[in-house]
Amino acid sequence: MRQIGIGIAGLGTVGAGVYKHVAQNRALLCERLGVELVVRRAIVRDVHKPRVAGPPAAELTTRWQDLIDDPDVQIVVELMGGIDESLALIRAAINAGKIVVTGNKALLAEHGQEIFALAAHKKVPVFFEASTAGGIPIIKTIREALVANHIVSIHGIINGTSNYILTRMTDAGLDFAEALAEAQAHGYAEADPTFDINGWDAAHKAIILASLAYGFWVGTDKIFVEGIDKLTATDIRFADELGYRVKLLAIIKADASLPDGGAGNSGGIEVRVHPTLIPKTHVLASVSGVFNAVAVRGDVVGETLFYGRGAGQDPTASAVISDLAEAAIALGGQHRTYGFTPHGLYGTCKPLEDVRSRYYLRLAVDDRPGVLAQVAGIVGQHDIGISSVVQPETHDAADRAQLVFMLAEASERQMQAALADILQLACVTPPPALLRVESFS
Repeated sequence: MRQIGIGIAGLGTVGAGVYKHVAQNRALLCERLGVELVVRRAIVRDVHKPRVAGPPAAELTTRWQDLIDDPDVQIVVELMGGIDESLALIRAAINAGKIVVTGNKALLAEHGQEIFALAAHKKVPVFFEASTAGGIPIIKTIREALVANHIVSIHGIINGTSNYILTRMTDAGLDFAEALAEAQAHGYAEADPTFDINGWDAAHKAIILASLAYGFWVGTDKIFVEGIDKLTATDIRFADELGYRVKLLAIIKADASLPDGGAGNSGGIEVRVHPTLIPKTHVLASVSGVFNAVAVRGDVVGETLFYGRGAGQDPTASAVISDLAEAAIALGGQHRTYGFTPHGLYGTCKPLEDVRSRYYLRLAVDDRPGVLAQVAGIVGQHDIGISSVVQPETHDAADRAQLVFMLAEASERQMQAALADILQLACVTPPPALLRVESFS
């Protein structure tokens, strides 16, 4: 049987998983692909480090250039992480005519446009299923299965660490610091969880999904990102009492004014990641723990939902190997795309100020008559409707009352202007808690 040589850059958790499962499932892959996938070389930091799974020592190297120079390596799998060295490797691989498989979401979010332009110029495919949502085949779904659809919207819970933290804050009443410590103790959060809790891990994935769905590469400076590190158990509890769950949600939408779900250049695309109140009746509200879920709405297919583990050795290795299978087919000249197909149907990203949403607003205020009327008056002056108000009888540690507003749909510009005026009131003590509400209409 014809053999296809693979070079793996990085034998960490995912790289070791790829090597292990390619070897374990060799017979299955051979039967399904008609070729044999063989790991020829692997880049590691220390060739002498003991490894449970990996190629023989003679096939290990510390230089990524060895993958490029080896004529027996036809597919390069980049699993090193980081930006600069990984970008150099991918550029070199494409220029050498070697197909690339990568799971590097940060690299693609920041340099995807350059990478795919080079891939198209050199006619070398780049595959990246493992970059987003682990073992959930969401990249192939958007790029291939839903090719006949204008994508109306994508809503994703695509960071398992933050979802675990929010689940524990909701179910166990933990505050943020306690839930984070528990996640780290169970291995669900890194020692440095910055990119998970500040929203940028999910944002990198959202950029990739948005770019595929709408045909233009979304810049990191064009999206709104807010993490979960400032969420309090108080707001989690109020949201629960109001019939909502709080999730770190990636929201990707075509402007409703665009005809046929987006054909034409008159509108824009929303791309944002932030803590969001989701109605308990919506299926995404029930996604708990470290699991991911992505809801995609197409103008032809309607609503679809994809659910599974978004990280970890085995789910991510499964995604990488699926790309290796596609790469093996592509080596025979049977590829339809080089990774990303640009088109001009959807315009550009919509500025956050123009995005419309419903809002949850909690304020700490003096407990005296007239305060509610003052706040409500300012909200009304900015043409924002009030759906409901809750004022619990309990007070905070500073003996201030809590006002919780559920506000009708308004633009971000309106909401921020109203909030600025509200914070000028002497009866209001900052900081406020402002969260967006998604109704999925």
